[in-house]
Amino acid sequence: MVELLKVHGSENKFFILDQTKLENQLNDQELSALGQTICDPKNDILDGADGVLVVNNAKDPNAIGQMRVINADGSEAKMCGNGLRTVSRYLSEKFDKENFEVETLEASLDVKKSTDLANNVPAFSVEISPISFKAADLPFSYKNMDEMIDEKVPEFLPKQTFTSIAVPNPHLISFVDKISEEDLGQLGKYLNSPNEYFPEGVNVSFAEIRGKNQLFVQTYERGVGFTNACGTGMSATTLAFALLHLDQFDQAKDIEVYNPGGMVKTHVTLGKTKEESQIHLIGNATFTDKIEVTENDLHNLDFSNIQIKPTKEEDSYQDFIYSLNK
Repeated sequence: MVELLKVHGSENKFFILDQTKLENQLNDQELSALGQTICDPKNDILDGADGVLVVNNAKDPNAIGQMRVINADGSEAKMCGNGLRTVSRYLSEKFDKENFEVETLEASLDVKKSTDLANNVPAFSVEISPISFKAADLPFSYKNMDEMIDEKVPEFLPKQTFTSIAVPNPHLISFVDKISEEDLGQLGKYLNSPNEYFPEGVNVSFAEIRGKNQLFVQTYERGVGFTNACGTGMSATTLAFALLHLDQFDQAKDIEVYNPGGMVKTHVTLGKTKEESQIHLIGNATFTDKIEVTENDLHNLDFSNIQIKPTKEEDSYQDFIYSLNK
């Protein structure tokens, strides 16, 4: 039998598959099909998910494992901050380590176990890197700009300004007085359909500044749509916040980032150049269910005979969320 995990970081939900435990690993085509099948809520597998996190042996000798991110639409993301926290917990428990590196498609990143957010709500801190503002790295094209930082783009929305950052996933960020889900949804769909500005699509985040080092962020995620939380989106948004709103930013303290799925913290250290800045994302790594399936059924995408065992960690996480909203 193969064990999958249903997990979440800030209610950004995933399945974890450890390929190193399979006799025959899934190829890229099978992984894409798995993502589309198991994540679709219509297939009634624990209400679906935003993606599949695939654990492989690392090629980098300094890392203890590799993470690949398969989105719900079968595409592959370069990174996922919320997902990396859950994979970090999985590898931490697998290898009995609390501070180590995890290999992603772009870089091997430092991760470490953090203080639990609450009773039975384990947390991890993960490095978000590399950072780029260059148009070619997102990529984007608009009026021959090399960078887009706090720019008016009336073709998107006439009354807002936008900042683009790759971490390495591409993000488009706008600070607003009040988030309009209608505007966010329309812009997100537009920029993730064939368009002249972001040919590979982009994650779109709107953010409200709610106080010193305090934000609320909502994201329309490339390959997913509206999501409860996007780890790299919140990370990129806090960097934009630190650069553009110095009067509201205290570098000595963590930034609290609220989202539809709960709350995370980031720690932003501004560098000599904005690309040399450092971002660490700190938040929950919750395992909600363990799923057993035969390897043959996994290859055949047959989930009719799976065995599911809840962990009860979600109850503790919801208690934590309730405490935030008191």
